[in-house]
Amino acid sequence: MGRKSSQRNNVVMLDNDDTDSMSSSSTSRSEMIVSGAEDVQVDKETLLDQCVDALYEKRGSTREKALASIIETFNSDIQHEFVEKKFATLLQQCLNSIKRGSSKEITLASHVLGQTSGFNYWPGDKAHEMLEESVSPITEALKSRSDASKISSLLECLAIITFVGGEEPEETEKSMQLMWQVIHPKIGPNVATAKPSPPMITAMVSAWSFLLTTVGGLTLNPKSWQGSISYFSTLLDKDDRAVRIAAGEALALIFEVGSLEKFSVEDKGSSDSSTDEANKSKDILHIQGLRAKVLNQVRSLSVEAGGKGSAKKDLNSQRNTFRDILEFLEEGYTPESSMKIGGDSLTTTTWCQLIQLNFLKHFLGGGFVKHMQENEFLHTVFGFTPKKKMLSGIEHRISGTEKRMYKSPNSVANKARTQFRNKQRMIRMWVTTLLEMTSKEVLVAPELRSSPAEIY
Repeated sequence: MGRKSSQRNNVVMLDNDDTDSMSSSSTSRSEMIVSGAEDVQVDKETLLDQCVDALYEKRGSTREKALASIIETFNSDIQHEFVEKKFATLLQQCLNSIKRGSSKEITLASHVLGQTSGFNYWPGDKAHEMLEESVSPITEALKSRSDASKISSLLECLAIITFVGGEEPEETEKSMQLMWQVIHPKIGPNVATAKPSPPMITAMVSAWSFLLTTVGGLTLNPKSWQGSISYFSTLLDKDDRAVRIAAGEALALIFEVGSLEKFSVEDKGSSDSSTDEANKSKDILHIQGLRAKVLNQVRSLSVEAGGKGSAKKDLNSQRNTFRDILEFLEEGYTPESSMKIGGDSLTTTTWCQLIQLNFLKHFLGGGFVKHMQENEFLHTVFGFTPKKKMLSGIEHRISGTEKRMYKSPNSVANKARTQFRNKQRMIRMWVTTLLEMTSKEVLVAPELRSSPAEIY
């Protein structure tokens, strides 16, 4: 309504102008629109410069306000040029906040780091540098589990910077292990540790699942994730509804990516061929037993009448999620979702895509639509091409720096973009192959066969 009113006012202004000066007035007004947009951009950069300067202040509350302002500005607009100029400063000051700040400052600094990586800068050498520089401070900060909000933000930050900056599967799996240790810390005998809160568990499972979407089961170390299916199964019986939903989605993802033996049974080492065959049979029976247990839990949660968990308004969300999981486990059908981004539709057809979408929506919050419309990194992640955006009928003019960053075929951004697209294409092809496999009958004992999704 507001936009229509504004347009109507412009028509009245034109009608009041002398008809001989109609063309020049229109041109002048168009120039004013572009000039106004550039002034707004300059003002935002000035504000961001002031905020970065404030990160050097000794008073913690001043740094917190500055970080909050950076988050708000990054949500409302993509600041490629600013991040390019201030990358090193932002990285070091945010890491300083994570090392020495209050829980609130750590929470804010973690979010700024995540925003800087990928959402306001194209993945490449700098994104990888951010990951390498940040892992150690984040690991130390995660050891203090006194504040759930702080831990959740650190986990989200680690997930985002790994998603963007991780170049090898080993780097991604290392971050997944760091997340896992938040809930399963490596401690000596007779050492007490605080029980993780439901929000911490939910954040860990969500971040872990988000990274699993990028590596798949085939590249994982078989010794790292034994028993994870059993652990997620226990979470389905917890009272907290968010924990149950996160665990259910993690299990659906594990069944989608395959290689279930890496998530369910212990590595038995080398042995003779007859023992190998016997162990394989036992492994199949063990996996089928786990799957049957999970299936029963999912079926119950898909029709739950209420009572578990205090947030009853989320009951329908839980039911819908577990109905999708149940249909996937029984029939092999993955959920399809579609959401409007401006005049375009963003569609997901796998658990991998849905988990990525939900995680990024949660992280970006109110800035998600803006970034989906204008952020080429996210366009590549989801294979999404929005309609060309126009500024009051005039195409937005990018700066010379942006042209060098994004348009040159030999630019760092273009090289990084190609590398990331190839990685995403390989993942999508691999997932598609797995889904095609689930539609075929597998030669196992008849008593172990009942649906396409049971081939694992």
